[in-house]
Amino acid sequence: MIEKIYTATPNGYLASLVEIEADMNLNSLPATIIVGLPDTVVQESRERVRSAIKNSSFQYPVARISINLAPGDIPKVGSHFDLAIALSVLLAGGLIEFNPEKKMFIGELALDGRVRPSVGVLSMVMAAKRAGIKEVFVPMANIPEAVLVSGVSIYGVESLVQAVEHLTDAERLKPETKKAITSEIGKNIEVDFSEIAGQQLAKRALIIAAAGFHNLRMVGSPGSGKTMLAKALAGILPSLTESEIVETTNIHSLSGKLPSGLVNVRPFRSPHHTASSISLIGGGIRPKPGEVSLAHNGVLFLDELPEFPRNVLEVMRQPLEERCVTISRAHGTLKFPARFILVTAQNPCHCGNHGDPLLVCQCHPSEVIKYNKKISGPLLDRIDLHIQVPRLKYEEFKNVSVNESSEQIRKQVMVAREIQSKRFQSSKTNSEMNSNEIKKYCELDKESENLLHKAADTFQLSGRSINRLLKVARTIADLESSQQISHNHLAESLQYRQITE
Repeated sequence: MIEKIYTATPNGYLASLVEIEADMNLNSLPATIIVGLPDTVVQESRERVRSAIKNSSFQYPVARISINLAPGDIPKVGSHFDLAIALSVLLAGGLIEFNPEKKMFIGELALDGRVRPSVGVLSMVMAAKRAGIKEVFVPMANIPEAVLVSGVSIYGVESLVQAVEHLTDAERLKPETKKAITSEIGKNIEVDFSEIAGQQLAKRALIIAAAGFHNLRMVGSPGSGKTMLAKALAGILPSLTESEIVETTNIHSLSGKLPSGLVNVRPFRSPHHTASSISLIGGGIRPKPGEVSLAHNGVLFLDELPEFPRNVLEVMRQPLEERCVTISRAHGTLKFPARFILVTAQNPCHCGNHGDPLLVCQCHPSEVIKYNKKISGPLLDRIDLHIQVPRLKYEEFKNVSVNESSEQIRKQVMVAREIQSKRFQSSKTNSEMNSNEIKKYCELDKESENLLHKAADTFQLSGRSINRLLKVARTIADLESSQQISHNHLAESLQYRQITE
């Protein structure tokens, strides 16, 4: 007798439905065979399932059990198949009876029959909804993320026995209810804008970056406050919408780094400069999201930018342009979203004193050039705002108390975001405008057109640079609630476009 039970397997950002077929042959030597491109972890589920069934007071069938994971051309990865495999064995062996139609089972089994949490549960529940499945059984620890999907009844199970009792009507479980999703803005604020002394130009650049979702590069001497400024950016970004919470939670769930059930604050990721290209961009034998995807809907901060290996930085080009990561492997191509604000910080040279009015640079001019040449022109071209962060004088620290707070600045950002929301009728921001939208929403008067023409010739700006310059000018105009981009808006945008060395 062949029985079918449904589960799923993560396949990039999404998940694919998996049908588990169990066949029992009493006329062959006892064995349990799993086919359908299972990885090592799935193959090991035979021992976990066998012990879990026995220790849950069930008898493991003495027969040749063939378990097929269909479709057979998709690799099956993870330990979350255990619960579904155990139920298919019990069902095929006639030890329990229930109707598996429109039901999905997710969870790793401990040897004593307990159901342990799994990674990627949210994507699998979304796959269940797309397939028309009505009931999904998940580990209790995964309930917060599973209930984010509406239209599906979610049941939390703590053990194999509890799942069987519900399915056989011995003791019914109640479906979990979806709770209101709220974004917690202040939870991830490490540095408030009111704590930052001076650096008015840098603060202005951060406001523009937050308002239009623009990338930012800071160059300055050690101790000038670059890291502090980067951390303050997360506190002035708008709160996450419900759809953004689902997206961000799904990515962190797939990576196995979901902190407390769901992600309801904008991520701030700051990988060390020793990070590999795979850890930054994603991939591996079992492809998982990298730092650029974990920063989705948030901030990716690369401190000491020239210290990153060149090949690691170059993989950033595609996600910066396309807002997603494409990972190609022999068995297929996977995609992960990567919509983030890139913030970078660096010293002007090895000793950090190049250009400082008070300290003497110890580097040879050729060393300064070589240091900055570690960052390629095409990568710099994808960064919208470039600013100098000078060392502060002692007197400038006295004016901290008069600074605006992050909450006050966030209101300014929200006004500009609301203008963009009405303009595009979506969550799109100015930095994501295509060429047609730039022509439509970034019209210039004659004076501004002449200024842009002179700047393009003087600085030898590329087409991409000109478009990014116009996008920043559009954001500056939005911060002033101006429908037209004026000469002053374009001039300020040009100020942030000049790459300093």
